[in-house]
Amino acid sequence: MSTDLHVHSKHSDGKFTVEEILAEAKTREIRSISITDHDSIVCQANAAFVAKEKGIRYFFGVELNVTFSAPRFREGKPFSLDFLGYQFNPENEALKKKLQLIAQYRQERAAKILENLNKEFGKVGIEGLTKDDLSAIEASVDGVIGRPHIADYLVKKNIVKNRQEAFDRYLVKCDVPKYPLYLREASNLIRGAGGKLILAHPNDPNGTSLVLLTRSLHEQTEIIQGFMFPHIDGVECWHSRNDSTTTHHYLKFAKEHNLVMTGGSDCHQKPVIMGTVQIPDWVADQFKL
Repeated sequence: MSTDLHVHSKHSDGKFTVEEILAEAKTREIRSISITDHDSIVCQANAAFVAKEKGIRYFFGVELNVTFSAPRFREGKPFSLDFLGYQFNPENEALKKKLQLIAQYRQERAAKILENLNKEFGKVGIEGLTKDDLSAIEASVDGVIGRPHIADYLVKKNIVKNRQEAFDRYLVKCDVPKYPLYLREASNLIRGAGGKLILAHPNDPNGTSLVLLTRSLHEQTEIIQGFMFPHIDGVECWHSRNDSTTTHHYLKFAKEHNLVMTGGSDCHQKPVIMGTVQIPDWVADQFKL
């Protein structure tokens, strides 16, 4: 049995629709899957329905961006970490209302990012983006808007060649702070909806992870133990950008502390890497359907 509990759809920054993801999952003989869109659960009911039709075991999922700080690192300055929520009730009102608020904030943030972009464009003689451009970006999004959608629009406008160039040249320097969702609140939301909260890709060298604080795996798990234990239920031990040392370290840590162990490809569909991370069958069995 193949398991992938970390996949993104067009409702956040993935390229495939829910139907395309689950069709591909069927082709790849993936038997357990979760679509974990960023700050969005709008596709969950549909995903569960389509998965059932295809004979795939589906787990409700979401990836929350959380504001976190550890006093001994980075002078205690806050930064972003990602946490995965699983098997919550997607109809929970508190969770739905908070994610609707975050979605509204994301729209406001996108408008401010465009203002910052226009300042940079003005320095090099590039025509600024307008309200019509913002509307066009919003129209391209099936769920919550984020910087990847703006990056894709800059590619479409021939301002940059690809998404990476958009970030390197403009979107990092033109960024606006994300919604300040703190770990305690994120935990209360997911657990209050009957789910479990999992620290995502803790040692991801290219993503939102504890690498921003330290590359020492020992120090990373000290941070988790010292600042996260009251609020989390598990750790993502398998990930497409893990090396074997990282996976082994986090499996050992999770087993020692009786934490839920999850894993996934973090597939955004370009390239399609669903099901390529070797995750044992028992991982999905930790969650009751």
